[in-house]
Amino acid sequence: MPESEAGARSARHPTMADVAARVGVSRQLVSLVLGERPGPSARTRERVLRAAEELGYQADTAARLLRRARSRQVGVLFGMGYPMDAHLVEALYPATAELGYGVVLSAMASTRSEREAIGELMGLRCEALLLIGLSAEAPADLARVAERVPVVEIGQRTGAEGTDSVRTADAVGVRQAVEHLVGLGHRAIVHVDGGGLPGADERVRGYAETMRGHGLGDRVEVLSGDYSEEAGARAARRLLARDSLPTAVVAANDLCAFGLVATLVRAGVSVPGDVSVVGYDDSRTAQLSFLRLTSVRQDAEHMARLAVRSAAERLDGGRTRSRHLLLEPSLTVRDSTAPPR
Repeated sequence: MPESEAGARSARHPTMADVAARVGVSRQLVSLVLGERPGPSARTRERVLRAAEELGYQADTAARLLRRARSRQVGVLFGMGYPMDAHLVEALYPATAELGYGVVLSAMASTRSEREAIGELMGLRCEALLLIGLSAEAPADLARVAERVPVVEIGQRTGAEGTDSVRTADAVGVRQAVEHLVGLGHRAIVHVDGGGLPGADERVRGYAETMRGHGLGDRVEVLSGDYSEEAGARAARRLLARDSLPTAVVAANDLCAFGLVATLVRAGVSVPGDVSVVGYDDSRTAQLSFLRLTSVRQDAEHMARLAVRSAAERLDGGRTRSRHLLLEPSLTVRDSTAPPR
């Protein structure tokens, strides 16, 4: 064989025909084995699979999808700024695999609109869309998307007609945080909110209602923030500029709490000795050995399973009525909270 021909063959991807030639069987038989369809004997399957591995054969997923009547692909639109979004994306892979679906990811970024990201997923033949976090689309626009494919919102509910949603009862979560702090003896408890981000309004409501329920209505104080480390740092700088500090802070989320704690500690304030801090999400950030943050837990794995199940119920079961699921959070107590001095 000429050297140029040998080089060209080694450079191209192995095909089913190459696997068939290696084993000495037909391409159709190889197709049955690799497609996990009945017919070939156990010995033949073993020989074909071994040859495919030796040759480095990789299935052409795109071509296979084009041949299917259904793609069985779920599109996921997600942000990249918050740990909870990453936890949900990670949890969606096993959740979709359990029901025989694949995942196509499309990230929200400042360089393209959400509409473009959704259009990309639709163009890749995604049968349903899972939206994680804040949707910039107007509910009416999202409703039009839901007329074409099932849409499940995770972590928020925009009220778009025809969509499903799975989210945590955020007011309940912050109520648990405030109850914990009051139980430790705290009265001067401040909340750093999440701005206009998903769940923020509910968290503010849970904080204010619980404070008032304990006769602390005159102590209610909400500092503007968001779900970022910098928001926590800004809130800490505002508190440090005062004559006296609160004894406890409920942060918008774990990243916000991290920025808050880091800024306080750099200023010589002890956490939890001087100020107790509670986060939200119970993300990997909260579990860091040097932080050990008390945090409200959202169950990303459970949310992912329910979201995928909601989409599958529409696709495979024919459900047409919207379903909105509200999950109960729980509080994980660690080292960032203690009784006030």
